[in-house]
Amino acid sequence: MATTTIGKHVNAPRSAVYRLLVDAEAVRTWQVPTGMSSEVHEFDPREGGRFRISLTYDDATGTGKTTAQTDTHHGRFITLVPDEQVVQIVEFETDDPTMGGEMIIALSLADADDGGTDIIAIHENLPAGVDPEQNELGWRLSLAKLAALAETGRVP
Repeated sequence: MATTTIGKHVNAPRSAVYRLLVDAEAVRTWQVPTGMSSEVHEFDPREGGRFRISLTYDDATGTGKTTAQTDTHHGRFITLVPDEQVVQIVEFETDDPTMGGEMIIALSLADADDGGTDIIAIHENLPAGVDPEQNELGWRLSLAKLAALAETGRVP
């Protein structure tokens, strides 16, 4: 199974970035690639807490994992270390066996020399049906939105 690792620098303190990782409305805003909209159905940011999120393509693509237009995933928070790390177990809701299985997403925060935050996002155990390059692109777009939200209070 494939793994993607992405780094992102944010011109905001770790505490501000961490808050955006564990706030349902913020996650709805930033954790969605361009060309999709997000709905947070459930979000309980505590160790063992569950979440369920749907991402829907803005244009008809027929490439959704759950329905023709939508990728729904659910999971639970495994590790929450304030201002340092969020680790989640995530699984797509799908009938496609190439998209099944539990993935691990770990977001780690470190102080940057300039007073900002460096994020390392590791997405492990990608299902066989997920293209690692597309996964990395989606995460790069999402982390850019996270950075904008942390730095300016809004997503472009």
